[in-house]
Amino acid sequence: MSTGKRLVDGYDLVIFDLDGVVYLIDRPIPGAVEAVAELHRGGTPLAYATNNASRRSGEVADLLTALGVPATADEVLTSAGAAAAVLAQRLSPGDRVLVVGAEALRAEVREAGLTPVSAAGEAPVAVVQGYGPEVGWADLAEACVAVRGGALWVATNTDRTLPSPRGPLPGNGSLVAALRTALGREPDVVVGKPEPELFATAARLVGARRPLVVGDRLDTDIEGAVRAGMDSLLVLTGVSGAADLLAAPESRRPTFVAADLSGLFEVDEAVRVPPVAVDGWQLDGDGLSGSGAVLDALRLLCAATWAGAKVRPTSSAARDAFHTLGL
Repeated sequence: MSTGKRLVDGYDLVIFDLDGVVYLIDRPIPGAVEAVAELHRGGTPLAYATNNASRRSGEVADLLTALGVPATADEVLTSAGAAAAVLAQRLSPGDRVLVVGAEALRAEVREAGLTPVSAAGEAPVAVVQGYGPEVGWADLAEACVAVRGGALWVATNTDRTLPSPRGPLPGNGSLVAALRTALGREPDVVVGKPEPELFATAARLVGARRPLVVGDRLDTDIEGAVRAGMDSLLVLTGVSGAADLLAAPESRRPTFVAADLSGLFEVDEAVRVPPVAVDGWQLDGDGLSGSGAVLDALRLLCAATWAGAKVRPTSSAARDAFHTLGL
């Protein structure tokens, strides 16, 4: 039911994904700095939950601050930190862990009281695998030997891709897939989204009872929110686009959709998906006609497509909307 208030006013915590939502690699996404500033002015608690295991929480907070988004390390939850915590719970202090990933993951393992190593010959009892731009065949080979020898295999996340200015590039999930193929089995533990723990931890830390997850990926952010029992906002500034949204199974459908973070300040029913009603657009059988906001057309298409219809444009404005949405 619509509250008639801004979307954000219905929640006591906003949990942001980072890449594709707040920034793209090292640049803020247009409107993100202003949106976060508006949330700060309104006193809305914020958290940042990222599957990226190549930076530590403090480094992420410093990056955000440098981009004009003031943040503290305790507001940032990374899959690297979460993976190290899982290992610390399962292993004994000082146990050796073969680290496949960036230096940030190695540092998290060390801070958790464990001993990071680089080779299977050093007798690791576990392998932790996270994204790192320098990860290569030799690293995967050492991990393969260690896991075959009985080491616990923990993946920070299984994101198939990560966003970049040149489009999606291979993510940690692609590297996990290479090792999965070689080993013929799945990791023992996957820590990051779509597993719900990052979101649940963020809510616990501030005592939030009604958090909102904001992400750009249906297969991690939105599915993770669904698994955690939280509402979610999909922003179309990163990986998942309109076609992905229309094809999404129920487990990956957001509560709201917006072009960018400005959607946080829209009236809740103006970004809810599927919509109760929209102005200007009409569905007549399998045809979309009329005219209006492109995002309203997308929300109406979700209602029809998720109900099993295959919709085609039947007005010039509808054809333009399909083209804009890449449909």
